[in-house]
Amino acid sequence: MPAFPAAAREALADTQLRRNLAHATGTIRAKRAAVVGEVAEWEELRLAGAAIKDNTLRHLDEHLLTLEASLQARGVTVHWARDAREACDVVARIAVDHGVDEVVKVKSMATQEIGLNEALAEHGVTAWETDLAELIVQLGDDLPSHILVPAIHRNRAEIRDIFRREMAGAPEGLTDDPAELAGAARLHLREKFLRAKMAVSGANFAVAETGTLVVVESEGNGRMCLTLPEVLVSVVGLEKVVPTWSDLDVFLQLLPRSSTGERMNPYTSTWSGVTPGDGPQELHVVLLDNGRTRALADEVGRQALRCIRCSACLNVCPVYERTGGHAYGSVYPGPIGAILNPLLKGVGVDEQTDSLPYASSLCGACFEACPVRIDIPEVLVHLRSRVVDAHRGGAPKPEAAAMKTASWILSDARRLEFAERGLGIASRALTRFGRRLLPGGRRALSRLPWPGSLWTDTRDLPAPPREPFRAWWRR
Repeated sequence: MPAFPAAAREALADTQLRRNLAHATGTIRAKRAAVVGEVAEWEELRLAGAAIKDNTLRHLDEHLLTLEASLQARGVTVHWARDAREACDVVARIAVDHGVDEVVKVKSMATQEIGLNEALAEHGVTAWETDLAELIVQLGDDLPSHILVPAIHRNRAEIRDIFRREMAGAPEGLTDDPAELAGAARLHLREKFLRAKMAVSGANFAVAETGTLVVVESEGNGRMCLTLPEVLVSVVGLEKVVPTWSDLDVFLQLLPRSSTGERMNPYTSTWSGVTPGDGPQELHVVLLDNGRTRALADEVGRQALRCIRCSACLNVCPVYERTGGHAYGSVYPGPIGAILNPLLKGVGVDEQTDSLPYASSLCGACFEACPVRIDIPEVLVHLRSRVVDAHRGGAPKPEAAAMKTASWILSDARRLEFAERGLGIASRALTRFGRRLLPGGRRALSRLPWPGSLWTDTRDLPAPPREPFRAWWRR
């Protein structure tokens, strides 16, 4: 994937994409604002959610061992995966051992993160996405562009064309009516639900004291995957653990309002181990690290592990609304992706990841919207400093050289005054030619020749004053 500036420039040129994004994010924002406004103690709930997550992260090792013991006591096989490869190998081995050549999936960011579908395909196992938006992305050979609504970049006409072209058994004369599209998807998936012997899920939360996994969803496809197959494998990030069942009370109020703009999710599924004759008779849980302990070690950045994947920060972000999710080059787009990806992968590894902390205007809307109070602007600035530190040494980049020059000038009064004299000369030149350079009496330059254009392409440059302050003071 290209670095964010290049990918964003391409996305900005797609007017249809921008219309789709503006309509969808605007609709979700309005719904969220309405249901959040009903809760008088919303800020207290945000503080409680942040406190529960922070306390859990401080004692994560203890809670994970409690969760493992609780799961095992209920007949669940627990696997630990240090990275994506180990997690994919575990799931693939279970599928091969059971002789299955296809699995159905509940919508899961963790399995997208580790590239599970592609890994299973290498072992001859087809993974079917059953969430409607994920199905659209899969059939369109596309990438998700939103945490909650992966196909947010598609409109109804585009979805109709994908179904007509790629969906086996799509009805003749299928239109772009939402009810018809949903009906076609339902028929397509029903046979897969009834046929599949194995399912793969993630989890929104994992309760340590009871060994309970929780999935919230809106379509019922998750409930089908969690009850019909004989074998269920759940890939769960380490940060999903909460200590007690009562802790869920806070998050089940925060999550639906912040994500879908609903008071509660239509389907909240919980399961605690194997129940003879009811649901899957073999359960596996893969506890996934894949950079989470690296993020945990970052004292400023670890707050990103509070994230409950609601996508509220995406829906208020002016950058995301104009570029969409693909520009971020990851399954985690938007403001949370701009901090989570560098934290999980590390900075200084590749140009694309290093560009993400700069994919923000630092307006702060994401922090105001976050239900668990992740201070995303703070983490963005912190990660920018880490990116700079990772590239120190060797020949300095032009920007670094310019900053060193500015530091040298500004650290000495005589050098500063000399520079101000130079600016005075420039100011008089601007006065002479100002009508051409600054039409209408503007006090900023909108365009400079290269290399100054690298600055003025995205911001105005204030025009230097006719007389520096020191000279004015002496006069």
